[in-house]
Amino acid sequence: MGEGSRFLCARARRADALGTRYRGGMSTPSQALSALGLVLPPAPKPVASYVPSARSGNLVWVSGQLPFRDGSLATTGPVPSVCSIESAQQAARQCALNALAVAADAAGGLDRIERVLRVGVFVQSDAGFTEQPKVANGASDLLQQIFGEAGRHARAAVGSIALPLGASVEVELLVEVR
Repeated sequence: MGEGSRFLCARARRADALGTRYRGGMSTPSQALSALGLVLPPAPKPVASYVPSARSGNLVWVSGQLPFRDGSLATTGPVPSVCSIESAQQAARQCALNALAVAADAAGGLDRIERVLRVGVFVQSDAGFTEQPKVANGASDLLQQIFGEAGRHARAAVGSIALPLGASVEVELLVEVR
């Protein structure tokens, strides 16, 4: 095998490991998103005194995103007494989409996101509720559908007595970009 062939094989292995060649037959995160019938929303504006993201080198930290859809919160109130687990999972999915929109703005496009490194999911929880990881799967599953192996990440799923604006769920991301 020539030097050029070894280089190409190594690149192909790295692409496979990052999920950039295989996402259920898709070759880019944008194509995977489209295949899911989804579109990135406009990046949400901060609701207080902070920036939506901070970049250092090839890392982008995305501030906590709420489940805004078309300008209003998709869910509010504690899980599970006011917001069902299923609704909270969908809210986590919407938060992840909003976070990806912010990350894509910082990276110069969705396809410039190389890998999802960490996800933090905060769930407004009733006393005694312990299924925050189940709610967080709404965000985690979507990220893996979009990025394949490169969407597998470290995660924290945390219960909280309250979240900003009464939201049921909030999601923050750390991504690696090109």
